[in-house]
Amino acid sequence: MAETIYSRERTALLLVDPYNDFLSEGGKLYPHIKPIADEVGLLNNLRQLDGAVRAAGIQVVIVPHRRWEPGDYEDWDHPNPTQRQIMRRHSFARGEWGGEWHPDFAPKPGDIVVGEHWGQSGFANTDLDLRLKQKGITHVIVVGLLANTCIESTARFAMELGYHVTLARDATAAFSHEMMHAAHELNGPTFAHAIVTTTELIAALPEA
Repeated sequence: MAETIYSRERTALLLVDPYNDFLSEGGKLYPHIKPIADEVGLLNNLRQLDGAVRAAGIQVVIVPHRRWEPGDYEDWDHPNPTQRQIMRRHSFARGEWGGEWHPDFAPKPGDIVVGEHWGQSGFANTDLDLRLKQKGITHVIVVGLLANTCIESTARFAMELGYHVTLARDATAAFSHEMMHAAHELNGPTFAHAIVTTTELIAALPEA
């Protein structure tokens, strides 16, 4: 951790998919992540990290998944397995409670909300890279959901684009321990520059 310097001018927190369907009781996907989320203290860690990065003057970027709308994916040649599940569940439906921000993580003045990603990477077919580069960002901290899909894909894509990537192992969750293990012990170390806990990360941030 001591080797990584999180400059407030060059660092951004990428908060991926902070929807009610993921993070709130009654959300369509919440029951699937709840066991891991409770185990790692996901909500409290996200709250603490959100407060710490804002106090440090670090840019917060909301990286949202496509909100489902009627007709999405139905005429696609080859929607992927996750998109087929979204088509069936109507996850993050636009105009419905599940597709609204969790109240603790709704965008605040000064936050950047980038275009919605259709797949798993927050960079693919969105304006995320452009918005970060126009802010002079070189270091990204990627948190949110899910550890082994959108977090991993966004973080891996960030590395490919030349960003310094940090993963916070307890500021994310997945549907199983095996998925969390793959994300942080097998796959993450091949592309992330730092894989830390929320406590370690907050200790490394600039002072308010």
